[in-house]
Amino acid sequence: MRFHLIRFMLFVGTALSLIVFVVYTRLLFFAADSPEDLLRQQFQYPSSPVGNITKVELVNPPLRTRGRDVVDANGKRFKLATVNWYGASDEQFIPGGLDIQHRSKIVDAIKRIGFNSVRLPYADEMVVSNPLIPSELLAANPDLVGLRALDIYEAVVNILTEARLAVIVNNHITQATWCCGINPCDAAWSNEYLGGLCRVRQTEDQWIENWKIVMKPYVNNSRVIGADLRNEVRGFWGTMKWKAWAKAAERAGNALLDMQPNWLVIVEGTSSSNDLAGVLDRPVVLDVKDRVVYSSHVYSWSGWGTLEGRYAKRAYESFAKSMRENWAYLLEDNIAPVWVGEIGAPHLPNKGDRNYWDNLLRFMKAEDCDFAYWAINPRKPHGNESETYSILKDDWLTPITDYRMGDMVQLMG
Repeated sequence: MRFHLIRFMLFVGTALSLIVFVVYTRLLFFAADSPEDLLRQQFQYPSSPVGNITKVELVNPPLRTRGRDVVDANGKRFKLATVNWYGASDEQFIPGGLDIQHRSKIVDAIKRIGFNSVRLPYADEMVVSNPLIPSELLAANPDLVGLRALDIYEAVVNILTEARLAVIVNNHITQATWCCGINPCDAAWSNEYLGGLCRVRQTEDQWIENWKIVMKPYVNNSRVIGADLRNEVRGFWGTMKWKAWAKAAERAGNALLDMQPNWLVIVEGTSSSNDLAGVLDRPVVLDVKDRVVYSSHVYSWSGWGTLEGRYAKRAYESFAKSMRENWAYLLEDNIAPVWVGEIGAPHLPNKGDRNYWDNLLRFMKAEDCDFAYWAINPRKPHGNESETYSILKDDWLTPITDYRMGDMVQLMG
């Protein structure tokens, strides 16, 4: 009888413990109002636009390269913790958000999050046409009304550097539009070989002249630290040869260094900037030493055209192997700096997005990588479409609290 009583008491105790556990976990789940709230639990910082999230390591120019690092005027490493601020490469020809907030407030938001630098894309069409910008696109910046695209671009650069942020100018695309599609007219720095197919046509010489026009105002602005020569060079369906791109990059880089020898010259890989394997046998060599920084872009859909497929679906071992073969060998062998110039993921990721992000940030933390997040913009210029990769809310001030920021703050540190 006593044995059966003990068994019954154990059963009741176990059942009660199970009920308490189920009720507790369900209360935790339903305490969150939405998937956004569940994500927010992973990283907490002030949701209002006040106070610093992390300390900003501000630039001390001029910069140069030393082995795998970018170093400042005192020889101390300057780790690029960058955010992309796009728009001048799109149909509206100006950095986004100038209709929502004064540019100074957007710059304050960038610094509060902890970024020390901004990559600012432009289109060649912006340089060639240099249109007058409609006043409604400048509603929060009335002092810019009546100016043309290049003037507004310069005003944004200047307010960034006045705040002691570093600026990297980026030639993003030839025709002003969202990048990057299958249009062969924008797959390389020149497109004259396509004849009349392209709405905006340019030779390599014209591409270099556009660079000179864009960079001329910043010759004496030491916080404009460099030129990212061309975004996601790929050729038609990934056919661009590294040697051809390296030769063109040397021409453009030397032309810019003739203007200002302290600029860093940033050279992206081929295959949409993911492949820098060719550097081992054919490095980019400039007239001024210690100025070349290589750049890779890594997204969930990167890795296309390979047997193991896109990074969204890869296990960590396969992902890390690809990173080392494509670009990280330059860091591990102390050959040259690699700035991972575009990374990004949605605020509400699917399984593949999260797998990619977790693998990437695990690898980048281990390698102590310089990086640039895509992007600060809450909206895309075309159709005011929501930018799911943004880390600011629609007010252009409030950081989005989620897994991405938690990882990036660790990487910044």
